Parts: sequence; structure tokens; C-alpha cells
Amino acid sequence: MKKTIVGLKELRGDIDSYISEVKKGKSFIVVRRSTPVLKISSPYEESDIWERVIDFTKVKKGGVPIFDLLSRL
Repeated sequence: MKKTIVGLKELRGDIDSYISEVKKGKSFIVVRRSTPVLKISSPYEESDIWERVIDFTKVKKGGVPIFDLLSRL
């Protein structure tokens, strides 16, 4: 995945095109006054972060209220 450095002012001026690039899998390092301030990337880029443990919609349509789940722990 190629990372590109972009200025904050440039990002703000053309946000829609950057959003479409992120949707395609590209990520950007945003700099402000030559200092990196944030990284923009797809939440699906790093698949190691999210791991499906259980799908509560299969237990009950619409999911299970968190208070019901916690009371059983």
C-alpha cells in the first residue's frame, strides 16, 4: 500500500478526491507546517486489528442488549 504525504491545506481543498482514493485502499500522511499530524487510511486496511469473535445478530435478531450480556458474565 503506497503512502503519500499531503499538506493539510491541500487535503481540505480537495477532500472528496482524497476520500475516493482512501476507498480504493490508498493511505495518506497529513502534514501541517512540515510536521506529520495524522494518517488517513481505510478502517479495513489493517485486518489484524478487528477480529470477529461472535455475531450477536445470529443469537437474536437485532442483536443482544449490552446490559443483558454483561449481567450474565
